[in-house]
Amino acid sequence: MSAPDGNPVGTERSIGQLFATATTEMSALVHDEIALAKAQLKKDVRRGLGSGSLLSLAGALALFSLPMLNFALAYGVHTWTDWNLALCFLVSFGANCLLAGVLALIGVFLAKKTKKSQGPQKVAASMKATAGVLQNAKPHPRSEPAALEDRSPAAIEAVARSTS
Repeated sequence: MSAPDGNPVGTERSIGQLFATATTEMSALVHDEIALAKAQLKKDVRRGLGSGSLLSLAGALALFSLPMLNFALAYGVHTWTDWNLALCFLVSFGANCLLAGVLALIGVFLAKKTKKSQGPQKVAASMKATAGVLQNAKPHPRSEPAALEDRSPAAIEAVARSTS
């Protein structure tokens, strides 16, 4: 079995290897958090486009369909109820306004939902928390190996070979 950097488990790694591993992992973490922020921004843009589209559709419906729908609905109401034709046109206009209002409310709801999204802010807070943890991290004290107490040339050579 081996560690993530390819060294066998149980072998001591040099400070340079530890630093290289930590740098690589920190770089990967930053890249992953940037990718997460991009994905959340794309999601927010899609929601914004959806709400904008519905609001545009509501406006277009209210503007372009009113004449045709008002005439058809007014004459239909006049035929069914035998009311005055002017009153029938008012009923037709009210029905179109009601439909446009419902579409506008749905669009406003989606716009508010997009505005409340905290995707990029969550990623920024996560990155700040990670940086705070790394700034406050202190190395663990290491005990001196017994071989260093023995200052004989053979012991020093054995330590030098084990750390390189």
